[in-house]
Amino acid sequence: MLNTPLQESVLDRLRSTRVALGTMYFGTTVDEPTSRAVLDRFAERGGRLLDTANCYSFWVPGGTGEESELVLGRWLAATGARAEMLLATKVGCLPDPLDGPFPESAEGLAPEVVLKQFQRSTERLGCETVDVYFTHADDPSTPLAETFGALSELVRSGRVGVLGASNPAVERLREAEELAADGEATAAYRVVQVRHSYLWPDPSADIRPQVPLDRPLVHFAQEHGAVLQGYSPLLQGALTRPDRQLSPEYRGADNARRLARLRELAGRLGVTANQLALAWMAGGPVPVMPVLGVSSVAQLDEALDGLALELPEEIRGRLDELAPLGRLRAR
Repeated sequence: MLNTPLQESVLDRLRSTRVALGTMYFGTTVDEPTSRAVLDRFAERGGRLLDTANCYSFWVPGGTGEESELVLGRWLAATGARAEMLLATKVGCLPDPLDGPFPESAEGLAPEVVLKQFQRSTERLGCETVDVYFTHADDPSTPLAETFGALSELVRSGRVGVLGASNPAVERLREAEELAADGEATAAYRVVQVRHSYLWPDPSADIRPQVPLDRPLVHFAQEHGAVLQGYSPLLQGALTRPDRQLSPEYRGADNARRLARLRELAGRLGVTANQLALAWMAGGPVPVMPVLGVSSVAQLDEALDGLALELPEEIRGRLDELAPLGRLRAR
């Protein structure tokens, strides 16, 4: 298995990091001045992990998928903050062509795509390296060995610190681990990023290419020392805002009970449901690092204040009773 000093350094920093700032809408629905204000505040409050992708946000009217990386690149250049920040980006979900049906037209993970898009991402970000390079979704049309040949080349050359899998099938994670175990020239996935919240999507809902957290993914992360991350933890504000309806896959009696309990316990503690959900997610026996998506400094401050909470065991126990995966235990 390929191990480099950069990989070990990045992993050490990731394991001591509590939160990532998701920048999906920076440069599109979140304008650049607001985006920079959020980035400034995140850095000021000790945030050190920035999460983007080569496709954020192509689906917004007029979007090309380059906007988020470009905003980050200009902010990093203006502030000189690159050395302080862990930087993560992704490849695999940019439509080709841009107006093609999604996810059918996703670029995939062929070696030439991985290497070309890495070069384009680093040009937009204004840096030669990224700390975490994610495959954004599975690509069953490309043999995993071919994808990992390109990814491992990036790690071996020092251009990538560690590899991450966003929205993976656990079978693909295991296949990648077997590839890495067979030789010293292949890197392995050490960050797993999936959809996760206190509420749970209907298993019959088609949310592809997104993948929710489940027990096999948790067990993989525990077995291999991978960092677990959860995106969309606050469900676009629906945990707290009565005017923001849950998306269809979250509507149902079980989630209604979960949401009622979350709001009840948040009221008892004098915090928001957002804050309680984040404290529950990040502070459990098996912590999941939230990838925060915010559109204002006030929203960021609310979230970071929530992550500073230490929950009483009785509160955590009442949340775990209805939690999608129950009470997870550290191994």
